[in-house]
Amino acid sequence: MSSRTLCNFKTARKTITLGKETLIMAVLNCTPDSFSDGGSHEDTTAMVNHALEMIDQGAGLIDIGGESTRPGAKAVSEEEELSRVIPVIEALRKKSDILISIDTTKSNVARQAIEAGADIINDISAFKIDPKMKDVALETGAGCMLMHMRGTPQTMQQFLEYDDLIEDILTYFKETIKELTDFGIDEKCLMIDPGIGFSKNVDQNLQIIKELNLFSELNLPILLGTSRKSFIGHVLNKTNPQDRVWGTAASIAIGISNGAHAVRVHDITEMTDVAKLCDVLI
Repeated sequence: MSSRTLCNFKTARKTITLGKETLIMAVLNCTPDSFSDGGSHEDTTAMVNHALEMIDQGAGLIDIGGESTRPGAKAVSEEEELSRVIPVIEALRKKSDILISIDTTKSNVARQAIEAGADIINDISAFKIDPKMKDVALETGAGCMLMHMRGTPQTMQQFLEYDDLIEDILTYFKETIKELTDFGIDEKCLMIDPGIGFSKNVDQNLQIIKELNLFSELNLPILLGTSRKSFIGHVLNKTNPQDRVWGTAASIAIGISNGAHAVRVHDITEMTDVAKLCDVLI
C-alpha cells in the first residue's frame, strides 16, 4: 500500500495536485559538462525542440539548468549561467504552457528565470548557498524544490558521516521548512528532495529509496532524483550513465511505491511507462 498522500503544490503561475499521478520532471541540461547528457543540446532551438519532444513523451515539468552539479563540477559565473538558461526558458514558454523549473543556487538567476516564464526554483542547497533566494521565492510565489546536501558540489562527498541518516535528513528539512515558513513563504510552495547522490554513498542512497516513506511525516510532496546516477552504476557494474536505464526504472518503481510524488529523469518515454504502471498498482 502506498504512503503517497495528495498534496497541493503552488507555483508562480498555477497550483497543481500531486499524488494521483507521478509528475515526470524531465532534465534539460544547458551545460557542456553534465555527467549524463551535457553538451548534447547546445543551442537554444535544439534545446527547446528537445524539451517539446520530452513533453510529447510524457514530461509534466521541464527542469532547466545552466550549471552542472555533478561531484567536483566547476562553478560557473552568474553571467554565464544566465546566458545559458534565460533564452531557453523564454523560447520554451512561447511554445508551451508546461511547468518549468530553474535548477540554480543563485538568487538572481532564479529571479530572472521566473520573470522569463519559469514556475519553480529547484535549489540543490535548499536556499543555503544564497540566502537571498528566500526573497525571490517570497516575492514571486514560485514553487520551491528543496534538496538535502552538505557542502557544495565541489565538496559534498567529503560529508558522508551521519548519526542516523534518515533522522538527520528529516531534521535538516524540519529546520529548513520552519525557517522558510517563518520568513513568510507558503508551505504549499515547498517540495522536498532527499538528495540521492549528494553527500551520500552507495549504501546511503539505497537506504533512502527503501525508506522513502519515512519522509511522508513532513506532509510535503517528495521529489526523487535517481536517474542514471553512479550508485546504479556501482550496483550493476555500468560505467556509462546511458546504460543505467533499467536500473533507473527499478529505483523509480520502488521510489513511487514508497511515496515519491515526482521523479526527475532523463529517459522520459521509459520512465513515464514505469510511473503509469506504478500509479495504478500502488
